Amino acid sequence: MNYDVARISIVLVDEHIAVADKPAGLLVHRGWDNDDDVALFRVRDALGGAHVHPVHRLDRGTSGALLFARTREAAAALSKAFEERRVEKRYLALVRGMAPQDGLIDYPIPKSEDGPKVAARTRFQLLGHSPIDRCSLVLAMPETGRLHQVRRHLRHVNHPLIGDVAYGSGSINRHYRATYKLHRLALHASYLAFDHPVTGSRVEVTVPLPEDLARPLEALGLRAEPRGAGQT
Repeated sequence: MNYDVARISIVLVDEHIAVADKPAGLLVHRGWDNDDDVALFRVRDALGGAHVHPVHRLDRGTSGALLFARTREAAAALSKAFEERRVEKRYLALVRGMAPQDGLIDYPIPKSEDGPKVAARTRFQLLGHSPIDRCSLVLAMPETGRLHQVRRHLRHVNHPLIGDVAYGSGSINRHYRATYKLHRLALHASYLAFDHPVTGSRVEVTVPLPEDLARPLEALGLRAEPRGAGQT
């Protein structure tokens, strides 16, 4: 799959943390493949070359908010926050079919490659049905952090993500590429909230849709306004 990967944007930064807006098509860390161009390197270079620590991951095809720590101490604190489920994540997802108004997907999946299945929960809310094609825009809110959790869970309830080559439909993906110019996984990490690892204050970051996803949604008659805290 081809992606138009733009230069990464830093949307929030201080001496302890940085949040980047990762484009679709870019790996987070070189250790997950042999790519020479990854989000970690771009963020490092944007911050003057100092080492940064990725504290969670987004799939290659997923765009949006990606959190880095700038010190080992901040990395340890943020990693613990993720493990203890004190980080709130929200994803905009374009899925096949007419999704219900809301729901909770409670279905075990592996936490890592070849690992055993463990408890996994994702809440979702309908944002809109397309008046043009048989698809829906939903807000997915994972309560756990498992491998491909949002993608696997939406597939489990028969609403796979458009553009998902692993869990979706090849014929449907081709239809959306040809008709709506959607050439990527239709998943965007739009909102991230966590306690600052040093000050303890609540940090909230909202990242708008990139053009490569916003344009197809507009063509489908769907509009997404990223939501902040308290809106579920």
